Amino acid sequence: MHEVKRGQDGASGIFLTRREVLCQAARGAAALSIATPWMERAQSMLASGGSAGRTRESFDFGWRFTRGDPAGAQAPDFDDAAWRPVDLPHDWSIEGPYDQNAPSSGAGGYLPTGIGWYRKRFTVPSSGQGRIVLLEFDGVYQNSEVWINNHSLGKRPYGFVPFAYELSPWLHPGTENVVAVRVDNSRQTNCRWYSGSGIYRHTWLLTSDPLRVAHWGAFATTPQVSVTEALVRVETAVTNGRTHAADCTLSTALLDHSGAVAASQETPRRLAPGQTCCFVQELRVAKPNLWSVENPCLYTVRSSVRDGAEIADEYDTTVGIRSAIFDVKRGFLLNGKPVKLRGVCLHQEAGCVGSAVPERVWQRRLELLREMGCNAIRTSHNPFAAEFLDLCDRMGFLVMNEAFDEWKDAKGQIRDGYHLYFDEWHERDLTNFIRRDRNHPSVVIWSAGNEVPDQSDPDGAATLRGLLAIFRAEDPTRPVTVACDRIASEPLSNRVRPEFLAELDVVGYNYVDRWRRRADLYYSIDRAAFPRRRFVGTESIGLGGIRGEYRDLIPSDPAVPWLLPASNRRIDVEQLWEFVDLHGYVSGDFMWTGIDYLGETRWPMKGAPAGALDTCGFRKDSFYFYQSQWTSKPMLHLFPHWNWKGNEGRILPVTCYTNCDTVELFLNGKSYGVKGYEFPRLGMEGAYGNYPARARALRTTGDLHLSWDVPYEPGTLRAVGMKDGRVATVQEVSTTGEPAAIVLSADRTTIAADRRDVAHIQVEIQDAQGRIVPDAENEIEFSLEGVGQLIGLDNGDPFSHEGYKGATRRAFQGLCLAMVQSTDRTGQIAIAASSPGLRPVSLTILTA
Repeated sequence: MHEVKRGQDGASGIFLTRREVLCQAARGAAALSIATPWMERAQSMLASGGSAGRTRESFDFGWRFTRGDPAGAQAPDFDDAAWRPVDLPHDWSIEGPYDQNAPSSGAGGYLPTGIGWYRKRFTVPSSGQGRIVLLEFDGVYQNSEVWINNHSLGKRPYGFVPFAYELSPWLHPGTENVVAVRVDNSRQTNCRWYSGSGIYRHTWLLTSDPLRVAHWGAFATTPQVSVTEALVRVETAVTNGRTHAADCTLSTALLDHSGAVAASQETPRRLAPGQTCCFVQELRVAKPNLWSVENPCLYTVRSSVRDGAEIADEYDTTVGIRSAIFDVKRGFLLNGKPVKLRGVCLHQEAGCVGSAVPERVWQRRLELLREMGCNAIRTSHNPFAAEFLDLCDRMGFLVMNEAFDEWKDAKGQIRDGYHLYFDEWHERDLTNFIRRDRNHPSVVIWSAGNEVPDQSDPDGAATLRGLLAIFRAEDPTRPVTVACDRIASEPLSNRVRPEFLAELDVVGYNYVDRWRRRADLYYSIDRAAFPRRRFVGTESIGLGGIRGEYRDLIPSDPAVPWLLPASNRRIDVEQLWEFVDLHGYVSGDFMWTGIDYLGETRWPMKGAPAGALDTCGFRKDSFYFYQSQWTSKPMLHLFPHWNWKGNEGRILPVTCYTNCDTVELFLNGKSYGVKGYEFPRLGMEGAYGNYPARARALRTTGDLHLSWDVPYEPGTLRAVGMKDGRVATVQEVSTTGEPAAIVLSADRTTIAADRRDVAHIQVEIQDAQGRIVPDAENEIEFSLEGVGQLIGLDNGDPFSHEGYKGATRRAFQGLCLAMVQSTDRTGQIAIAASSPGLRPVSLTILTA
């Protein structure tokens, strides 16, 4: 155990450098880790006047907000009566409107930015005097400054990183206190995608005894993991902020999911006033329930700090016991077994709610990605909200956790990006990022940056080494990569420097197939040249496309000039996946992207239709391609839709994504033939001529999809999928009638009355036979009554400039979405939808 001193940085609030809390005890070189997200139990000690324990209470509710930059708004007596009441998280940019000339430009989705202020009044009881009070921000975009009672606590330029300030010295116990936050997102452009503006993540008020576990002060690893026994090493920084010495005992217990103690240890130590000590404890766990994709089992590490017999602090950390290794020959190994990373890249916003994303919205999106067969997420290209990683822990997703999109060198299209702040802020930002996230079992690899121009800079390797020093000091258990897009780029002066790649634990390839022979040979060129290199596809082309649009089918349909034809993308995606899947040394691939996102576009589009899901979370055709390759339950999906009035007799390609052995296609009862493919192809087994049954099934293509050329006539397409000689699944696609009715359905009909929970209402335009009309664009008007609020409307159309926060929305390809959020009252929420000429409808959601 080694002593460190508590530090205070006046510009950034509380900040303990990595050297101040780094445990100097020798660490093994194990390439495996346990992840334990930092989670504290909310207690009621402060409110009741108790002196022991800690509280972590939401600070999200009861704020006031205004756009603009009023002078003196940090003063407690400033009149904010005309400001708008808001709850956090809050993103003012998503409120619109869209403007082709907006300073945010296509990078920010043509949405407004600017300056905004937030203020909140609150009290702390007089009985809490002498306790430590922190105000924690999960993220503020960007250039924030925070005041408490007219005292500036500090500034934070980076909008994606969590930070905290100590309020204790300036609080007035027993009377009103005022927090004011100025947010400046006026310097544009500063991000290559939609960032949002405001206090767009959660805030927390933390109170504790001065003798306490330090902020983000617990770190758990597993130097040894097996099915019979695991060694859990817990390093805990304990601070004595009292004015006298403390006879401190740290008691650490590992609890299983039922709350039973699986292992425990106590360590005593006398702490001088102002001293911080790092305790190192090792817990042996018999027959651990290992965390995995299929079984994301979690434990809890409970750290209790005592001064003599008095419990001063209690701190809970959620733990998942697992090993995670990137192997030169076998790729990624989870608990010793190869697991191919079937990954997607994601941005942090979520359509109509912008960057202020309720947790349930992310939960639904992750459920859909899991249905697709995805098992890995890359947080592109910045730290995500803490609750996103909590969800990944609970749901069994593997995460590449990314820190920055810029280092020292600017990206040409970003005038006011992070490169302006890197030298001054990168150590503090990166340290906070790692400390908050290093305990998540889902996080298996860090990414220090995305496509940073520094990779080609003569000084880039030195910059990388500085970042790696921080990563390895704060978390020596996980490998670090960088998403490199210049490994084989031309001209040569633009290519990544070899000394840069040599520093990486795992080399990340963005668009490995972009240059020359690599379009077919992919990683094999570098595998031959660098046999000890570890490989991962950090970013690769996805199928994407606009949901329900088939521009390649009808040449007269206006094309989007910067999108590749769907047929080209399909070939590229399929052949790359075949290589990744068949070559064990490639750890996996993260395709761009899992979900459509706002920004990084050109007018009149507002976002990038790169995802397998649109911004509503509606499945595109491409969703089913990945499902056909990443899941085993029999499935098939036919497209396009079959509403092509005026094109009778035109030959249209009908495509099928499937994991069945063969599929037979019918149109109005007429067969257009049986087709099939096999991947991976299987040879003889055991004896000459002994082919497995799968290899004997009909093969008509080497592609990963099936296709028929069919002359269009109205009616019904019917596809029959066979597996192991039996009918496994059937799908029909019919020509529909005209729109006749609106149909509403909810992902959940009961939600929590907590002012946070959300129900997703899917709106379908159906014909008289109850079939979704695939080209319907009826405008829907919504109304809501009861104990909820309508927080957003969307339809997934990247060309739509309709506002997200109104009461009307045009259907797009027969669908749109309404998001309803609860209040703190139990009861009913009635949402109604109507449109001229269609039967109106209503739906009731219960809150409990």
